[in-house]
Formats: sequence, C-alpha cells, structure tokens
Amino acid sequence: MSGSPEAGLTDEMLVARIRASPRDDVQHFETLLRRHRARVVANCRYLTGEPAQAEDLAQEVFVKAYFSLAGFRGGSSFKTWLQRIKVNHCLDYLKARRARPAFVDATAEDLASAPVMAVEPAAERDLLEREQRQRLAAAIDALPDNLRIPLTLRDMDGFTYDEIARRLDLGLSAVKMRILRARRAVRERIAAATEPSGGGSQ
Repeated sequence: MSGSPEAGLTDEMLVARIRASPRDDVQHFETLLRRHRARVVANCRYLTGEPAQAEDLAQEVFVKAYFSLAGFRGGSSFKTWLQRIKVNHCLDYLKARRARPAFVDATAEDLASAPVMAVEPAAERDLLEREQRQRLAAAIDALPDNLRIPLTLRDMDGFTYDEIARRLDLGLSAVKMRILRARRAVRERIAAATEPSGGGSQ
C-alpha cells in the first residue's frame, strides 16, 4: 500500500487530521506510528540498554504521544516533539529501574533478534549491514549508563551538549568528556571485534 494518499502528507498535516477526527479514528496516527516507529524503538533500546524492553517502551511512548496531541503547538516539528516524549519516558524508566533490585538479562541472542536490528530490509546489503549493526549495538550496550546515555542523546537524538547537560544535570565539560570516552570505547570494541582471531601475521 505504498500508494497511500497519506504518504505525501507531512507529520504536521497528519496531526491536524487526527485532531479533526473522532477519538476512535486512529488511521492517521497509525501512519505517524509506522513512519517513526523504527527510530523510536532503536533509541529506546540504546537509551536504556535493554533490547527486550525497547518495543514495550516505544509502544508506551506512542500511547503518551497520542493522548498528549492536544499539547502539540507546532513550535517544533512533530519529530522533535515526539523525541522529547521518548527521551523523558526512557530517562524516567531508568530512574525507576535504579530504584528496583536490578537483574538485567541482555544476552547476545536478545541482541541479534531485536526487531530494530532488522529495520532496513535492503536485501543485497542485509547480511553485511546486520553484522555491522550488531557489532555497533554490542559495543554501545557494553557501555555503562553514564557513557551510553549521553552518547545516545548526542549521536542518535541530535541533542546539543548544553541540552544533554541540562537533562542529565551534569556540567558541560563532564558531558563532553563522557561522550568522548564513549565514542573511543565503541571504536575500540568494534576494532577488537573485527580483528582476525589468533593474532596471525602482521
């Protein structure tokens, strides 16, 4: 159904139609969901470091967004507005998680089978890209929260250093240092994962 008449509508046009529709008519919102779902799932996954929770968290983000549409004033794009809801929801989830006794099960199998890892179905490149994505995902997942979260906010969500500092209640220099350390750690882990095993000839 790629010829859907809604395909040519902007997010903001769809929001206007949602507001003008009966409450039980969710067709336009489902279009927005399909359009943004993959990115929201991916970002929930990287922000929290829990692949198994990413789908549920993304679903909760979209439910919040749907019932908060009256508060969307158009001062920013819908994508930016949705991004704020997602970041706040994930950070709230992390705070609640820290308050609970922790047991996290993030196995390599969870990572490889996470739906977000198969978001782009380009058949010819799929195998190589999946390997690269899995290496990147594993490297990011291996970071502690204090490095992974600012890195995700900067490199996936596009927040400025100042915005990250305010959201995480950190100094600007601390944010820059954590992101630098996180990028370095990810590069080193990916390099180690791609080196031939056995240390053969130099």
